[in-house]
Amino acid sequence: MSGDARKTAEGLSYLSGFGNEHASEAVPGALPEGRNSPQRAPLGLYPEQLSGTAFTEPRAHNRRSWLYRIRPSAAHPAFTRTGNGAIHTAPFTETVPDPNRLRWNPLPEPPAGTDFLAGLWTLGGNGDATQRTGMAVHLYHANSSMERVFSDADGELLIVPERGGLLLHTEFGRLHVEPAHVALIPRGVRFRVELLDESARGYVCENYGAPFQLPDLGPIGANGLANARDFQAPVAAYEDMEGPVEVVNKFCGNLWSATYDHSPLDVVAWHGNHVPYIYDLRRFNVIGTISYDHPDPSIFTVLTSPSDTPGLAGVDFVVFAPRWLVGEDTFRPPYFHRNVMSEYMGLVEGAYDAKAEGFVPGGGSLHNMMSAHGPDRETFDKASAAELRPQKIDDGLAFMFETRWPVTLAPHAAEADHLQQGYDDVWRGLERHFRAL
Repeated sequence: MSGDARKTAEGLSYLSGFGNEHASEAVPGALPEGRNSPQRAPLGLYPEQLSGTAFTEPRAHNRRSWLYRIRPSAAHPAFTRTGNGAIHTAPFTETVPDPNRLRWNPLPEPPAGTDFLAGLWTLGGNGDATQRTGMAVHLYHANSSMERVFSDADGELLIVPERGGLLLHTEFGRLHVEPAHVALIPRGVRFRVELLDESARGYVCENYGAPFQLPDLGPIGANGLANARDFQAPVAAYEDMEGPVEVVNKFCGNLWSATYDHSPLDVVAWHGNHVPYIYDLRRFNVIGTISYDHPDPSIFTVLTSPSDTPGLAGVDFVVFAPRWLVGEDTFRPPYFHRNVMSEYMGLVEGAYDAKAEGFVPGGGSLHNMMSAHGPDRETFDKASAAELRPQKIDDGLAFMFETRWPVTLAPHAAEADHLQQGYDDVWRGLERHFRAL
């Protein structure tokens, strides 16, 4: 929360490109040349490979990075179990999947001294983390920077800030992320979250399955949606720090803690493609209709985690970014819909064009598979009578985590005080207009 931290965050430089083979060194000469693991690495560093996929996965999907660090990751004491707090992990078996449409207000303010990890609150999820399938939806609220370091062996973490800037200190370097941006921390990468404002709040998608990738564009062609060049990876930065540091590891749904005698964020140089990154959602190149009808929301996919069935994602990350609506003789908000996929929606800022009330920044809604949903009565009445001039949607930024499996709630999410009662009422009063000829 210091001015120095914000100055550092705003002065960072990055490496551009999604899935690139990046290379970076904080000290000249730290990266070995011509080989990954020489007999004696430069500057007395330890070479170490971090594999985000199996060695034998196809080259196009293989994720790994070589790290050159002051101490190897193996140099640590035993981990012991620690409390999970409000974090739950798949399989979710304590409640049954709910077919009802559900909506939550933002999380209440946390107690003083709550850091990012302590402020993680699981809404629900699906699949099985031990089988590397499925996903979980978390929210976070924090008012204190992390002194400890965290890593997640169960999945990668897509962080979607809604309030307050974050400075992410990772093994690969530092990332600055603000609302309207996202950050991706790959599976197993250690990091610490420093707050840049008095408090921070947002959403997290924990993806247990295949790493997120850019969706194929098909008939769209070579350009559009999220452009690879707009994703930014950190340049190498390291901590050479002696002294006790708590390191927390999430493994098969539980938190484990160990006290290191040094900072594990001690990577002086690295190269590879298993790296953290940030992305500015306002750079999303929206593709939409210029004739009639509303395109399916899949046209707004930023990232996808593919499953074993082509086109059926373990989880998609979708953004409803600023865009023009110009469809003729078209109901322009999202249409009424029942979907084989399950949808969790959140709101970063402004208003969502399908809901006139109740859906607020920091809140969220869950429409599980085949749950009927769509615009509320006020939105339907207004859009049905609107004069169809070209219209710019630029006063809201909503997103969706869409998944092939139902999302089962964590018990505290099903019973939360901020779970809205009477959400079904937004569709009451949709009048009968049928007139037989």
